[in-house]
Amino acid sequence: MKKLDISEKIVTPIIGSVSRLTKVQKILIVVGLLVLLGGGITYFSYFPKYKEITNLTKEHIKLEQDLARSKRKAAEIDSHRKKMEVAEIEFRQALQALPEKTEIESLLTNVSSSGQASGLEFLLFQPQTEVGKEFYAEIPVSIQVDGNYHNVGMFFDKVSRLSRIVNIQDIKMNAQNSPLPLRTSCTAVTYRFVEAPPPKKEEPKKK
Repeated sequence: MKKLDISEKIVTPIIGSVSRLTKVQKILIVVGLLVLLGGGITYFSYFPKYKEITNLTKEHIKLEQDLARSKRKAAEIDSHRKKMEVAEIEFRQALQALPEKTEIESLLTNVSSSGQASGLEFLLFQPQTEVGKEFYAEIPVSIQVDGNYHNVGMFFDKVSRLSRIVNIQDIKMNAQNSPLPLRTSCTAVTYRFVEAPPPKKEEPKKK
C-alpha cells in the first residue's frame, strides 16, 4: 500500500499539472516527445546504417576504380599482343624474301642473267665476303658493266623485281669513248637469314 501511495503522490501532481496546461502547451509537449523519440530512433538506428552505407559506397568506388584499371591493363596487353602478332607476320614475310644459303648461287646467277638480258656487257661480277649482322648476313657483289643508260635502268628494274631482296648500292657511271658510251660500277647486296646457334648445354659439375 505504501508503494501505491508513493506512486499516487508522484503521478497525481504531474497529471494535475498537465491538466492545467493549455491545449497549445499540450501539443508542444507531445511534439517534443515525438521529436525526442524520433531523434533516438534516428541516432540508434539510422546513423550506424548511414556509416555502414558510407563505408560500402567508398569500397564500391574503390572496386570500380580497380576494375577500370584492370580493364585498361587488359586492353593494353591485348593491343601489345596484336602488335606482336603483326610484327611476327611481317618478320616471317621478311624471312621469305631472304634467300637460304643454298639459294645464294642461283640468286646471283639470276642477277647476272638480268644484266645480260638487259643488253649489258659484264666486265666484273665478283661476290665479296659476307658481312654478319644480328640475325642475317649481307652478301655484297661488285659489278661493273658497259651499256647505255636505258639498258642499265632496265637491269636495275629487273633486279628490283626478283623474288628475293637485292639492293643496288654505290652506283657510279662514267662516259666511255668506245661504242658503248657508259660504264657503270655498283654493288649488288643480297641477304640471307642466319639462324642463331642453339644454346650450349651446361655440363654437369663433377662432384
